[in-house]
Amino acid sequence: MSCIGAALGLGNIWMFSYRLGTYGGAVFLIPYFLFVFLLGTTGLIAEFTFGRTFRSGSMVGIRKVFKSRNLKGSSLIASIPALGLTGIFVFYSIVIGWILKYFSLSITGEIKNISPTYFDLFSGSISSVPWMFLALIITLSVVYLGVSKGIERLNKIIMPLLLLLFLILTIKSLSLPNSIKGVEYLLKPKWEFLLDIKTWIMALGQAFFTVSLNGCGMVVYGSYTDDKFDIVSSSFATALFDTLAAMLVAFMIMPAVFAFGLNPSSGPSLLFITVPSIFKSMPYGNILSTLFFLSIIFAAISSSVNMLEGPVEAILSATKLNRKTASILITLVAFILAVPLSINIDKFNNFTDFITIILSPIGAMIVALSVFFLFKGNILAEINKGCKRPLGNWFILFGKFVFVPFTILVIILGVLLGGIG
Repeated sequence: MSCIGAALGLGNIWMFSYRLGTYGGAVFLIPYFLFVFLLGTTGLIAEFTFGRTFRSGSMVGIRKVFKSRNLKGSSLIASIPALGLTGIFVFYSIVIGWILKYFSLSITGEIKNISPTYFDLFSGSISSVPWMFLALIITLSVVYLGVSKGIERLNKIIMPLLLLLFLILTIKSLSLPNSIKGVEYLLKPKWEFLLDIKTWIMALGQAFFTVSLNGCGMVVYGSYTDDKFDIVSSSFATALFDTLAAMLVAFMIMPAVFAFGLNPSSGPSLLFITVPSIFKSMPYGNILSTLFFLSIIFAAISSSVNMLEGPVEAILSATKLNRKTASILITLVAFILAVPLSINIDKFNNFTDFITIILSPIGAMIVALSVFFLFKGNILAEINKGCKRPLGNWFILFGKFVFVPFTILVIILGVLLGGIG
């Protein structure tokens, strides 16, 4: 559940439904399922195994692999995945701050009175900083408590609640007049899109990033598992439930968007402009809005916890600091970095693009190369520990000659197209 929580993030909520509708409806699911269950699960298996093999995060693992090959620059290269995940944690906390603000507006009933321009005035202003700080404190409190008392306990509680909230809101959305248009938007196949290369590129980006392949977060979670843990089945379960959750969110949002004649392609602003205008027009809109933003908070925090845990583990492996000190240190650094980004939306966008298009995918590539090309031991034996259905040598060949090249392709396409994830 923790891995599913880490994978299920805001990209599932505002990106998947938009891409599903824009790139062919049900047709988009063909390349998406192909990529997520071939490439996504391969990446998860690799990152989980890398963590379990070295009983540590990627920083230690990369250093050891590079040392075994007498390769230079291991310290710098090994820090890239953790730096990338720290960057994601920084801008993600800003977005969670926005969500917390809208949650508070829903509780007080003020959300019915805000104008469509409210979000543009709030984001990028000094008034967003306290909410970003609150988001950091919430995440810090979970990681501060540790793996069992913090991360595991959090996900055991909020993941079932998240599913329940999604189901309630989906049923309500589908019951609205004209909601069938949103269902048609999502599922009506437009077969011509299957021949459009951009459909395949966007499906690749969505599949790669939806399961949180960044060379750090999932590696850390893998390091906390024992040899009885079935990595292969858990990787497929993570990809499956992440996809099902994304589908459920699409049916929660898009039928309501069409029922009220709003723009389905509004991207991130879907949460902060489109959705609030829906609740304004609904009976019991305050209650439904509160439930909606509470569910988004649950999804975001479960991912944010993983984003903080990754760099915290890296600090623990490289220094003599304890967990509590490392957690506070990373959170303080994140706050310092996030303040100028919170008050300048252009800086926020540029920082986000650099992290998601370049640094984070490079971190995933480094771990993939370490697992499939540089590791000197029997990596297949490490993967198959605790596995009920062991993988064969074909998997290593697939990792080397399909997954790694596609990881490099994700980076190249992201740079050329300004992001695909």
